[in-house]
Amino acid sequence: MTTLSSDASPEKLAAEAKAAYAAEQYAEAAEKFAAAAEAYQQQGQPLEAAEMRNNQSVALVQAGAFAEALAAVEGTDRIFSEAGDLRRQGLALGNKGAALEGLKRWQEAAAAYQQAAELLEKAGDKEAKVAVLQALSAVKLRLNDPVEALIAMQDAVDDQPRSVKKWLLKRLLKAPFRLWRGG
Repeated sequence: MTTLSSDASPEKLAAEAKAAYAAEQYAEAAEKFAAAAEAYQQQGQPLEAAEMRNNQSVALVQAGAFAEALAAVEGTDRIFSEAGDLRRQGLALGNKGAALEGLKRWQEAAAAYQQAAELLEKAGDKEAKVAVLQALSAVKLRLNDPVEALIAMQDAVDDQPRSVKKWLLKRLLKAPFRLWRGG
């Protein structure tokens, strides 16, 4: 880990954190994202601070520090909600879901992912919604709810661009429903 300079700008800290993350130095990235969040907060920029806390949470999930990731992301969805930023609110809930999933708190993870998907739909961020629905599908399987898992995956596939791969996947996803209905 590196020593953080107290006189570094939040932008500089954020850039250093992103570089550490890109280099797969997740613990260092998390530390720098936390410092950037604190610096933004001190400058009276709560939205940027919340963004850095979300980035910190992602880095901590990558590092396998799920409890710390949950603590970092906690409350950021409300900050974005109060600002009317549906996209970042949805992303924050998706990050919360990932931390909860890492903690094997399946029900809470599913609820966070579901809420995230709904917000991302409203915000028009299909790419992020697809990723969240895929995560929701995996959690639903963990909860022994294969029908809901298939529905979540079907929703994710429906939001992807047209391709042969998408067509084939849609056909495969329909097969269990045909079998379940008896034909």
